[in-house]
Amino acid sequence: MTLEPTYWTTVAGPLGRLLLTAGPDGALSSLSVPGQKGGRTVGEGWRRDPGPFRAAEEQLAAYLAGELKEFRLELRTHGTEFRERVWAALDSVPYGVTTTYGEIAARIGAPRAAVRAVGGAIGANPLLIVRPCHRVIGADGSLTGYAGGLDRKTWLLTLEGALAPRRPPA
Repeated sequence: MTLEPTYWTTVAGPLGRLLLTAGPDGALSSLSVPGQKGGRTVGEGWRRDPGPFRAAEEQLAAYLAGELKEFRLELRTHGTEFRERVWAALDSVPYGVTTTYGEIAARIGAPRAAVRAVGGAIGANPLLIVRPCHRVIGADGSLTGYAGGLDRKTWLLTLEGALAPRRPPA
């Protein structure tokens, strides 16, 4: 059995050097930030090739500049059926809007008791930024965990207008 190659590139930006991966079909399979909990790192035999990532790079640049509100990229992730349902629910959370873990559970028809499992699936999201797990907050409005770090979550939510910009201390 021959494994399909993984293509990769990096993109510099305000959140650090982002690592993007794709399979031979060019569909984006992951986007990781530096120091991300569970984030990908370049593997042996991976092929560095910026070609498959041109659209992703352009859209990320526009999003991070506040000029794009919705990504239009082909995505290819591999997770359990439950994780895929949670990730699909993330895709439906609009730009600048936050939701809760309980609301995501309800969207996928999971019982309220599944909130912890929903949190685990969100934490395993392989497509940070593009698949907006940063828009999920605690039921009490707190900025709960984010695999890319709470500073990045705060930055992204501020960019989208979901959080008011912080004023420097007087």
